[in-house]
Amino acid sequence: MQNIRNIAIIAHVDHGKTTLVDRMIYQAKLVREDGKRGGDLILDNNDLERERGITILAKNVSVPYKGTKINIIDTPGHADFGGEVERVLNMADGVLLLVDAFEGTMPQTRFVLQKAIEMGKKPIVVINKVDKPNCRPDEVNEQVFDLMFSLNATEDQLDFKTVYGSAKQGWMSLDWRKPTNDIIPLLDTIVAEIPAPKYVEGTPQMLISSLEYSPYVGRIAVGRVSRGTLTAGMQISLCKKDGTIEKQKIKDLMVFQGLDKKSAEKVECGDICAVVGIEDFEIGDTIADFEAPEALPPITVDEPTMSMLFTINDSPFFGRDGKYVTSRHLKERLEHELEKNLALRVKPGMGADSFIVYGRGVLHLSILIETMRREGFELQVGQPKVIDKNIGGVRCEPIELLTIDLPEDMVGKAIEMSTRRKASLTHMETRGDRAHLEFDIPSRGLIGLRSNLMTATQGEAVVAHRFKGYEPYKGEIEKRNNGSLVSLETGLSVAYAMDKLQDRGRFFIDPGEEIYAGQVVGEHTRASDLAINICKTKKLTNMRASGSDEKVMLPPPVKFSLEEALEYIQEDELVEVTPHFMRLRKIILDENERKRRKNQNSF
Repeated sequence: MQNIRNIAIIAHVDHGKTTLVDRMIYQAKLVREDGKRGGDLILDNNDLERERGITILAKNVSVPYKGTKINIIDTPGHADFGGEVERVLNMADGVLLLVDAFEGTMPQTRFVLQKAIEMGKKPIVVINKVDKPNCRPDEVNEQVFDLMFSLNATEDQLDFKTVYGSAKQGWMSLDWRKPTNDIIPLLDTIVAEIPAPKYVEGTPQMLISSLEYSPYVGRIAVGRVSRGTLTAGMQISLCKKDGTIEKQKIKDLMVFQGLDKKSAEKVECGDICAVVGIEDFEIGDTIADFEAPEALPPITVDEPTMSMLFTINDSPFFGRDGKYVTSRHLKERLEHELEKNLALRVKPGMGADSFIVYGRGVLHLSILIETMRREGFELQVGQPKVIDKNIGGVRCEPIELLTIDLPEDMVGKAIEMSTRRKASLTHMETRGDRAHLEFDIPSRGLIGLRSNLMTATQGEAVVAHRFKGYEPYKGEIEKRNNGSLVSLETGLSVAYAMDKLQDRGRFFIDPGEEIYAGQVVGEHTRASDLAINICKTKKLTNMRASGSDEKVMLPPPVKFSLEEALEYIQEDELVEVTPHFMRLRKIILDENERKRRKNQNSF
């Protein structure tokens, strides 16, 4: 029986979790220090993860240390990826809680930690970045204890070991005042504190917790063997979530070694492995004995809180930029995503070419849209809508716990902006020259709040939120006050025309950009929409007068990120997303048709 430790790493976004795992890999001499690719993180190898600096997909790595195999599972820190978190913790026996020595415990740390404590996992606390100025390691350690106590941790869980250090500088120590030269104290603590998986005799059982895809062998099931032994070539039963059982055969088994996988003849109880050759499985199914199959309880995942319309691109510019433009492509891609994205649901929309996609929040859905766009898809998405529930005859909506950290002189602005969106302030404290605010806010109040807060605080605010539960409906929230500037014609935008219309609002496009009739090209200064023609050129005469041909000076246009665009649009608008462009447009492009519909609805 191999000596194994299975640990999951929990941390708030940007507290150095992925850097720490990279250090462990170097310590185990699996990668030469000089083999690091120009400051890249090894684990966050998905382009989107690198750009945003967040972990989206859970990954598995194993590190050999003094005859013990340490399986490390990197968890996403963001509450929107709750589906990823649940299934990762199923594979671990203990957790490494990583906290920033200056910032202390943050809301998203709490989200994953709560799940781990409920599942009875033993934590080790790592206080990272103790080399930072103004850090407060001892205070943060107390804070972690208070947080665990408030989450109803057991006495054994509260008796945790703390390791201090700097993952970036590559050292860990049991006393932060005495730096060392390596991270061996941390590895020793893991081997000593985290329990080895118990060997359970009996017929084989493995819950499929994750899946990988290989172009050569297709879908690969990943999970932890919870009983007995699996061997390559053995006949097994696949117990599906709906209760049906299929007889199948394991073609090949692989275990994790460093960053790679290697083939194994057999995998004992307690180890994490990848199974090749099983067909038609889903996450949450059980691989069990051929003769007497017993299913394990499937993974439960938080319900989606938000829905969005996905539809094919039918704008005048469709098919120019992307490879995949038909509804068949869109349907297949969403079905493929459902296989591994646990917290996602898809239902057919009103038309044959549209789908309603349900997810855990704007970030969860926008990551999917951004991934599809990079793969060459063209699609259009509608305004995010929050999912209400009827509980005991009362209309209830999802409520989130919102935390904002910002400079003290900006507190008034933040409270005013949040309470306008039906948020109620529950807690407020000062930490140095910054204030920490906590609110209960309806999920729909969060749409657009982050970008507005960032503008109001000059980028100083740190905003985070997590799902709390369903509460009675809080009433209407005021919408965006300004209407849209909508293009009347298809053509190239002209600086001369834009200059003459500057007093009507601010533009989202540059001069010389190709636009179409019905595209939203700017924001009106008033609440109503305004149709404008910015393709109009100057009429040339042969008369010249001094001063009439002055140079056109235009302010720079407003450019949206994908999340900001989704949060900005109104009900009668869509965001058109293609590999290289993102445009806002009206659902009905023709100006006369829009007016006719509006008049019909007003009677």
